[in-house]
Amino acid sequence: MVVNGGFAGVSNQLVVHYDGSWTSRSGTRPPRTGQQTPAEAAELRAALEDPAYARVPNRPTGSPIADGFQYFITYRHRLVVSGDGERPPALQRVFAALPEGGPPTSP
Repeated sequence: MVVNGGFAGVSNQLVVHYDGSWTSRSGTRPPRTGQQTPAEAAELRAALEDPAYARVPNRPTGSPIADGFQYFITYRHRLVVSGDGERPPALQRVFAALPEGGPPTSP
């Protein structure tokens, strides 16, 4: 997942591997790493493989929010782009299963 935008123009990234290990990059700070438990990693996979998530639009459908963030979620060669305020339940489930709720939105 990559998050871009906001007033400060952030571009941060969170990569989660199949085994639950993850790396978060925020601006010029050193990357942070961690490890999800097997149950947490399984919940993230289940959220991403949920048929409801497959129906989430690939691109934002609403009007952009000024100085808002855009979230780019890639899983198995599918890219979903979401803006602030556009999180249907299936996408909320993915965010909830991400380490620390996804990449930071601070510079």
